[in-house]
Amino acid sequence: MFEFLISKLKAHPRKIVFTEGTDARILEASARLLSGTFLTPVLVGNPDAVAAAAEDVGFNIRGAEVIDPENFSEMEKMVASLVELRKGKVDEAQARTLLRQGNYFGTMLVKMGYADALLGGATYSTADTVRPALQIIKTKPDSKIVSSCFILVRPSATGDREVLAMGDCAINIKPNEDELVEIGLETAATARLFGVDPKMAFLSYSTLGSGKGEDVDKMRNACAKVKAAAPELSVDGEMQFDAAVSPRVAHTKCPESQVAGHANTFIFPDINAGNIGYKIAQRLGSFDAYGPILQGLNAPINDLSRGCNAQEVYSMAIITAALAGVSEEQ
Repeated sequence: MFEFLISKLKAHPRKIVFTEGTDARILEASARLLSGTFLTPVLVGNPDAVAAAAEDVGFNIRGAEVIDPENFSEMEKMVASLVELRKGKVDEAQARTLLRQGNYFGTMLVKMGYADALLGGATYSTADTVRPALQIIKTKPDSKIVSSCFILVRPSATGDREVLAMGDCAINIKPNEDELVEIGLETAATARLFGVDPKMAFLSYSTLGSGKGEDVDKMRNACAKVKAAAPELSVDGEMQFDAAVSPRVAHTKCPESQVAGHANTFIFPDINAGNIGYKIAQRLGSFDAYGPILQGLNAPINDLSRGCNAQEVYSMAIITAALAGVSEEQ
């Protein structure tokens, strides 16, 4: 999977901002990225502090760009741009204060074209990564929300990789019908980036009317709206998980469905189900989980878990940078 993404990046090398430039995990991942030629790390922090941290942990980051918010030559331009973007909500003094923070400074580097993408959250909370993205990068013209998906990967019995997409497992707590439509369409696009031909199931405790309730109606109606918006997409629901993935169960519960029994892209009714679902797949199904991958923004901004390791930083950096090409194509 990553070989495919790296080949795309080699054809179009990118720059990615890391908002926590002195973090040992970021430095290890940056050193590994620099051994290739497809991605340039941009580390936010004091150059002396970054160099000392890299030396302390023994990683060679020669070739990385280190940009210090306290000594940035274009800071006046950045302040003016942030004031304009926040129109009446932030004055010049407030903008300067915000831009001393790595999350806001790094996001503005992407906005102003100094880098193509951003990966944060090694020490910041998800909210502290998403907030400046919403305020500065903002959602795409056809998007009203930011959503997320996880990509889950494990070796298959045939020796290939089994790749699944699951959304939204991290951002929207209780999405409504129209928000679920956006989540579905964005998750399908993300799945395609990873070579998945999406067969999408809108999940529920009901399969095509077997159960009743507002939550069932919500998933059924959202599925119908996705079918209308993207008739080329293979999608069905509402559907129980066993019907979505088991051909035997699908034959009994919904034999006419072209998705049931073969689904690889799953839309959950709320964050409770989504978060629990992807973690069950990860812990009991032996899937590697990559994400949350943020969807709906004008540029790729992604969030790390504060418990991440350097391998996860490296993987998410490649994923995030690869999304820059998708953003340019749309």
